Amino acid sequence: MLLNAIEKPATAGHSLPPYLLELLGQARRSIEVDPGFTRRCLDEVSTLLGSADAIVIDRDIVEPQSVPEPTKFTKGGLAPWQLKRVRAYVEEELDGTILIEDLAIVAELSPGHFCRAFKASTGETPHGFIVSQRIRRAQRLMLDTNDTLSQIACACGLTDQAHLTRLFRRVLNETPLAWRRNWRTA
Repeated sequence: MLLNAIEKPATAGHSLPPYLLELLGQARRSIEVDPGFTRRCLDEVSTLLGSADAIVIDRDIVEPQSVPEPTKFTKGGLAPWQLKRVRAYVEEELDGTILIEDLAIVAELSPGHFCRAFKASTGETPHGFIVSQRIRRAQRLMLDTNDTLSQIACACGLTDQAHLTRLFRRVLNETPLAWRRNWRTA
């Protein structure tokens, strides 16, 4: 049965983590049937956590915080300052071509060492990270603008709408047009 309203804990004796887990569970159960309710659940969780960027919507929105910022060194990984600089560089250059060699220069490492260290630190390849960032930006633009998918693809550093569609389908198992329609009507 689908819930029509967000249920808050009945008593003050409930601890916050179970309530958050319940909200996330309600969101997950309703994501395909009622995206609007899912958004309300996630907005409530966001409010409780104090950060809208901390929310992951199952498979429909790429996790914004996909690269963790380690507080200590990962053996064989990047130092926190290197990871921070690489993330900032990727965000700045997302609308253009990003080469591994350029990322390695930003991190002050050789390209081969950089790729191994990035994977050790984040669990994904630099290319995979860049693709997820491009898809995340495309999702934001699809929700926030009325630009065509072709324009959005170019703004995300992709060659054309077909390229966007291929990557989007690979990551989210859905076309950008279908995703946009689902989330715009919610």
